[in-house]
Amino acid sequence: MTKLSVLDLAPVREGSTPGDSLRSSKDLAQQTERLGYNRYWLAEHHNMVGIASAATSVAIGYIAENTSSIRVGAGGIMLPNHSPMVIAEQFGTLASLYPGRIDLGLGRAPGTDQQTLRALRRNPMVSENFPQDVLELQALLGPLQEGQTIQAVPGTDTNVPLWILGSSLFGAQLAAMLGLPYAFASHFAPEALMAALDIYREKFTPSEQLAEPYAMVGVNIIAADTEAEAKRLFTTPQQQFTNMFRGTRGRMRPPIDDIEDYWNPMEKARVSAMTACSFVGTADSIADQLAPFLERTGANELMVASAIFDHDARVHSYAVLAEAQKTLADRH
Repeated sequence: MTKLSVLDLAPVREGSTPGDSLRSSKDLAQQTERLGYNRYWLAEHHNMVGIASAATSVAIGYIAENTSSIRVGAGGIMLPNHSPMVIAEQFGTLASLYPGRIDLGLGRAPGTDQQTLRALRRNPMVSENFPQDVLELQALLGPLQEGQTIQAVPGTDTNVPLWILGSSLFGAQLAAMLGLPYAFASHFAPEALMAALDIYREKFTPSEQLAEPYAMVGVNIIAADTEAEAKRLFTTPQQQFTNMFRGTRGRMRPPIDDIEDYWNPMEKARVSAMTACSFVGTADSIADQLAPFLERTGANELMVASAIFDHDARVHSYAVLAEAQKTLADRH
């Protein structure tokens, strides 16, 4: 059975604060842990008023402290923004406090704009060093080697599982070469999904961390008790993507009755292409939609983003999805 996990951008809703957002994340993590979800990942973004997880390792610690069994991690840390040493220390600390529960997904994009990247004191060209930085980080988190004079404390020999995240073929090739699990960001960049999965599986080389390819696929899922309600809730992420194209990012907006009144035909086409890996409906219809998608992708795990304005509706969406998963399991 394909595992289900949660991708949380810690959205800041209109009329709320980042503190409200992170407390909602804590509750969602607790609820999805009870529902049997496998992981709870937070993502690094900077200079975005609608996302509260910029200090990603701090947010991960908050979630891990308030849960007991669900894996908690980064989906991901944008490694070009940091030195591998600092990330090894941060995640070594998390792994020391919450052993066996911490994941470290790594992305090559900065997760922000160029001006903010300079504010982070990073050179835009550092992304070219991503493969070497991954290897350095892996070594810092691994066993202490003879003659090694620099080590991450905590960090050394915590062996925090690394993941490569990507939305292009580059990440697939790197994950395959290093023998690491791979997560594809098809929840916003679905175009290269199948090509990336094919390359990853064809070129995969076993490693100490992973013997066989393991692919996670990002999806948007908005589930509710009726089709009409699910479609209405989906207008929140549709507005978000539309605003991104307009250059008017902001806080999460409430759903609207008719998205056609909000976007123009060109925006609709662009947003629809970006959200092609989205599943909207009830437990039964979500199961019907997911079955062919899972067969086509062979995904080992779904990383589910649900950008829903109302917190209770968001929690309920993940509960409905858990029902859909049971339906799929019963069919097989």
